[in-house]
Amino acid sequence: MISAGNARRYQVALHLFEVSQNISENFFADCMDNYAPFATEKAGEGLFLMRVEYGESPAYTEELCQDEEGQQIVCGLTAGQNSVFDFRLQKKKTGVLVCSKDYKTATLFIPQGTAAALLKFAVNNALMVLYAIASAPYNTALFHAAVVNYEDKGYMFLGKSGTGKSTHARLWLKYNEGSELLNDDNPVVRIENDAEGNGVTRVYGSPWSGKTPCYKNEVYPLGGFVMLSQAPYNKIERLRGVRAYAALVPCISGKRWESVIADGLHKTENALAMNVPVWYLECLPDENAAKLCCETISG
Repeated sequence: MISAGNARRYQVALHLFEVSQNISENFFADCMDNYAPFATEKAGEGLFLMRVEYGESPAYTEELCQDEEGQQIVCGLTAGQNSVFDFRLQKKKTGVLVCSKDYKTATLFIPQGTAAALLKFAVNNALMVLYAIASAPYNTALFHAAVVNYEDKGYMFLGKSGTGKSTHARLWLKYNEGSELLNDDNPVVRIENDAEGNGVTRVYGSPWSGKTPCYKNEVYPLGGFVMLSQAPYNKIERLRGVRAYAALVPCISGKRWESVIADGLHKTENALAMNVPVWYLECLPDENAAKLCCETISG
């Protein structure tokens, strides 16, 4: 039995999950301070339970390796067909997540002697991956995006790394009065039913916000998506149908080579493309771009 001091429950976009550990008494303060706004004492079944412990992970066969800005995730399978995610920073192993087949339970194995900064890196990545996978069947998507709150609606800026999502968000904060940053890297979008049973799409803050510490446990109706592209001019157009769907897919995290997860993500992506406005903004990093975008998508 895990003592209360060694376990915490959290709620992100109304999804509960639990983290337990035998690393140290200060683990949650030192490694999970960004989760504090999402801490909860609510009971009930959660998405998953993740245990963090020192030790060697089981051997696995590599399926895929993702590498972005010096951060690697090696995905694989154990001999028993359990999914494995090996998190590395500059090719240095920081932790290995081994999941049950239904993703309800998982263990993050940490090498002995791992520095606190690398431990936090492994925990954050493990929880992001596990959350994205476990929530996929529930009309939920973890996005790689920046999002601002403006006039009580959330507006999300999409694009590949380096296209200026964070820069455009900052321009909104500077030039569109009343704008506030909700999350700078990994907001959560969820399609829910309101009191009348109608579908409503909302965007939530999360404990994951990239290089900008913005961990707000807040939610807003989703007003629209904006796919960004750098250009020597400012121009915005509405995307529809397949073009809207294609703009969303690369920005959503998930294990797409597993059919149940892929089906859940496709259902969510299709609903978002049909029911939430998607825009394409070719722009300069300037005041006019921020104002043109705001006036067009919030008008």
